[in-house]
Amino acid sequence: MTQQIYTADILVVGGGTGGTAAAIQAARRGAKTILVSEFSWLGGMLTSAGVSAPDGNELMAFQTGLWGAFLQELRQRQPGGLDNSWVSFFSYDPRIGAEIFADWVQELANLHWISGQVPLEVLQQGNCVTGVRFADFTVTAKIILDGTELGDLLALAEIPHRWGWELQSEWGEASAPAEFNHLTEKYPVQAPTWVVVMQDFGEADAPEILAAPTYDASLFVGTWDDYGPEKFLNYGRWSDGHFMINWPICGNDYAEGVGRLIKSEQDKQDFFQESRWHSQNFAHFIQNNLGRRYGLAESVFPCNHSAFALHPYYRESRRLVGLTTVREQDILPMTGGRVASLFPDTIAVGNYANDHHYPGFDLPLQPKSIRWGGRWTGTPFTIPYRCLIPAVADGLLVCEKNISVSHIANGATRLQPVVMGIGQAAGMAAAMCVELNCQPRDLPVRQLQEALLKDLQAPATIIPLFNLDLSPNYPEWLNWQAYYLNEPQAYPLNGNHPDSSLNKYYYVEDNSVLTRQSDCFTGAFQRLNQQDYRFTIATPGAYHGQTWQIVTWRSHIDEQLQAAVNGQMLTIWGRMNHSGQWLLAEKIEDVSLK
Repeated sequence: MTQQIYTADILVVGGGTGGTAAAIQAARRGAKTILVSEFSWLGGMLTSAGVSAPDGNELMAFQTGLWGAFLQELRQRQPGGLDNSWVSFFSYDPRIGAEIFADWVQELANLHWISGQVPLEVLQQGNCVTGVRFADFTVTAKIILDGTELGDLLALAEIPHRWGWELQSEWGEASAPAEFNHLTEKYPVQAPTWVVVMQDFGEADAPEILAAPTYDASLFVGTWDDYGPEKFLNYGRWSDGHFMINWPICGNDYAEGVGRLIKSEQDKQDFFQESRWHSQNFAHFIQNNLGRRYGLAESVFPCNHSAFALHPYYRESRRLVGLTTVREQDILPMTGGRVASLFPDTIAVGNYANDHHYPGFDLPLQPKSIRWGGRWTGTPFTIPYRCLIPAVADGLLVCEKNISVSHIANGATRLQPVVMGIGQAAGMAAAMCVELNCQPRDLPVRQLQEALLKDLQAPATIIPLFNLDLSPNYPEWLNWQAYYLNEPQAYPLNGNHPDSSLNKYYYVEDNSVLTRQSDCFTGAFQRLNQQDYRFTIATPGAYHGQTWQIVTWRSHIDEQLQAAVNGQMLTIWGRMNHSGQWLLAEKIEDVSLK
């Protein structure tokens, strides 16, 4: 029987966070694109894996590109808003995220999406990847992108890649082990998590959550001891009494025999069964200890109307051996500074802490977290284009957690907003390779950078600056991005561009919108330290006399908070987050100046 053969400019394999972004960006650029996904939802970590409380790139300056567009859509579609958990500023129903991606794909006549298929064979001519065979069809394309969750094309094509740890001797990473040990053997990669969504049923008893055959209550003892049950549940709370359960402390991270993920198909399925059972048992433990008002949420995910995600949340995959490798040094602050050094071929940014998950073990890591806007965030860093390009193969780009990155640095580059930026850049690069009839390694990087900065629908930040949270529609935003591309030696150690007045006229226009969408409070400001603020509310009403933490993601508000003094009376427009007990400040006025 002859297989159906499709031809395209670009083939993206894998409908996760990076693959979805890559396919959308490539098609928006005009390339004839085919996207093949395993699941009926697009978005991966953000949707089908259930991690609907994404970490990182939360500052307004970094809410650009497809990531920023995704947040804007979520704000418009999510009832009750996004600021309801304490692990993230953005928590939402993953069904809404999946709808957004499906809508974006539907808008593009030159993007053909096929779901329910996994790659079986990679076609090659010499060292050039030319196509991929699936069970029911084959696709040939000029450029192929590996957007699979585990870097499957790298294995099928036998393109050099890594799996597991590197020693200190490899790249001089301070947090890497000096020699292989029990931890590196037992956990070659970070632990995946099978996310489950629970629900508060209020006065009614929830259906009983049965224990799986492997139930062992001792595995979960102590899970919320340092937080209390309510704060534990509110970690990933949505706006309507649903809770994302993705908990690392004696919770549902699972990594027993995690190496089975890249052995045989049967080994992988065995790991899946155990991982899902582990999350079922965790949900059973929660219900048994916190009461029958808490049960499994119904019909969240499309497979059997389930509360369980469609697949595990993978924190690590096979990792490409690329033209360059992102190391721990590349994500840490420069000496005396608050930002990492720039890659000259930067195509995406991230700022999350270096976060590693191994059940029952905390890996000591070089410090990367900083306080900004009254809250902990992370050192901004850049992703180089060269880490998307295989060292020895043509016709292929990677666009997921499978970039060329060390095991240690993967803890920061794996987060959803970073991967979405990587996917957008990879899709743009692939489309431009088609336009210029060149291989990815020959694509002029500066043209790619300019295309990302000037994209008509979702221009993307590629130089991280804390205080450049102008809209990309303003010429000054583009001018400063271009300036540091041209003058990388001038990139400031503190991460602030020198003209802090730029944002002020933008917020004159923005404030009218903010005040309509925010609550208003007057009260007394308190400073606990340079980046730790409290606000005691004097406004009559339900919050009178209460003290809340003040946080912000806007640079001009951060400047105002740093300048404020103890006891100063302020009027703040913002939104209350009851899970985190913080007031997200959008506008501040000094009452004494009125």
